[in-house]
Amino acid sequence: MANLPSMTPYLIRAFYEWSVDNDFTPQLSVLAEPEDYRVIVPSNYVTNNEIVLNISPTACDSLQLGNDEITFKARFAGKVESISIPVDRVKAIFIREEGYGMRFDVEPMKKPKMSGDQPKRGFVKVED
Repeated sequence: MANLPSMTPYLIRAFYEWSVDNDFTPQLSVLAEPEDYRVIVPSNYVTNNEIVLNISPTACDSLQLGNDEITFKARFAGKVESISIPVDRVKAIFIREEGYGMRFDVEPMKKPKMSGDQPKRGFVKVED
């Protein structure tokens, strides 16, 4: 059998649309390991290498649910942050009101060797 493309981004978009259409609050659970410089989230909201993010239209701006990456802007403690999450780091999408949702298989990263131009604790990039 051929190596098929991931269905995860399509399922995330479908669940998001269903959530919003039914006045629920869609949230993402994201694996945010310090070694993964691709995950850009505020570090002080990460607990046990996981962050839960509200992606409802009232909580975020410029939401893009792409095939490879999810990006948006959101306020944390009153400050606007740019969020970037590779789709392969999404552990689940669910509705806050009921906890109903979908889980996805996410493999923890193996510790990469960091090159000089990558951040040392790279999952946080805060723009002033």
